[in-house]
Amino acid sequence: MNRLRIFLSALAMLMLCGNALHAETHYKPRVSIGARAGATMGQMSFSPSVKQAWNLGTTGAVTFRYTEEKLFGLIAELGWVQRGWKENYELDPFNYRRTLTYINLPLLTHIYFGAPRFKGFVNLGPQVAYMIADDIKADFDYRNPTAVPAFPSAKRQTEQLYTDVHNRFDYGICAGAGMEFYLTPRNSLQLEARFYYGLGNIFPAAKADTFSASRSMSIEFTLGYFFRLK
Repeated sequence: MNRLRIFLSALAMLMLCGNALHAETHYKPRVSIGARAGATMGQMSFSPSVKQAWNLGTTGAVTFRYTEEKLFGLIAELGWVQRGWKENYELDPFNYRRTLTYINLPLLTHIYFGAPRFKGFVNLGPQVAYMIADDIKADFDYRNPTAVPAFPSAKRQTEQLYTDVHNRFDYGICAGAGMEFYLTPRNSLQLEARFYYGLGNIFPAAKADTFSASRSMSIEFTLGYFFRLK
C-alpha cells in the first residue's frame, strides 16, 4: 500500500504540473517529437539480499514533449528497456546473468533552465512497464545449483536463479537529469542519465515465499534527438 501511495503521489504531482502549464496561457507552447537510445545498468532490490553486479543492457524510446517557454513541460515516452541482474560470485568461477526486457511508458514532469542554445533539465515522474522477455545466461545448471561441484550454495540465496517471474507488470518512479544542445531553433541533441526504482515485485511475496521484495532498479544513459513541430 505504501508503494502504491508513492506511485499515486508522483502521478498527482505530474497532473498538478500539467494544470499549472495550462494556467500559464501567456507563454507560447512548444511541441517536440524525438527519440533516444543508449545503455542501461540493472540490479534488483532483493530481500533477503543477493550478491549482485550490474547487468548491462539497452534502452530506447520515442518521445513526445510539450513545453512552455518559461520553465516547465510534460514528457510522454513509449519504448523498451532491459533490466535484471548479474550474480556476483566474487572469486568463484561461475557466471549467471538474467535480463528482463520491458515495454515501458514514462509520464514525466520536465523542468528546464539555461540559455537558448544550451539548457539543463530534470525529469521526474511515474512509469509503468510490461515484461516481454526473460533471458537467462549461465555456465552451470542454475535449476539445480546444489548438484554443481564447488558451487557456493551454502553461503548464498539460490532461489532467484530458477524462480519464474510471477508478475510481468511493473510500476515505479524515475528521475533523470541532463543537457540539451540546440543545433538550430528546431533541432536539438540531448544527453540524459536516468534512475528508475520499481515498486512492484517480480517474484511472489507472500509470507510463505522466499523473497519479501524483488524490485527492479536501473540506471540509463541515453543520447536523444528532438525536432520541434511548433
